[in-house]
Amino acid sequence: MTERHLRDDPPTAEQVAAATADIEAALDEVEKVVPLREAGSVVCVAGTATTVAGIALDLPEYDSERIHHTRVDVAELDRITAELLASTHDERTRIGVMHPGRVDVIGAGALVLSRVLARTGADHFTASEHDILDGVAWSLVV
Repeated sequence: MTERHLRDDPPTAEQVAAATADIEAALDEVEKVVPLREAGSVVCVAGTATTVAGIALDLPEYDSERIHHTRVDVAELDRITAELLASTHDERTRIGVMHPGRVDVIGAGALVLSRVLARTGADHFTASEHDILDGVAWSLVV
């Protein structure tokens, strides 16, 4: 989304609208095989979700223990997404929980996360520091 649409710093409203339309079209395709609106809960893994959770907690630096199991409400996610999309590269680099490699892509990632949550109808997501590999390993043990 960043490379395809969000070229300016910060991106223009038109660029954000184009990215949003692209995300919604992809979710339309996903919904043909995955019943997104039937999700009982949404657990998110990886950098975007954990960074958004860290921002929601107003952490001065990344703290995986505090981030793990953090619940982020849709209103908070949407606020953070709007702020990230409106901020410059330099402003994003000053966010304490932000990994340097995520500075350029966090706005698009948060926008994707926001649209996925909207599509499911969930009122929050739970951030997890454990990913699918942890789940696969756990399933082999149990």
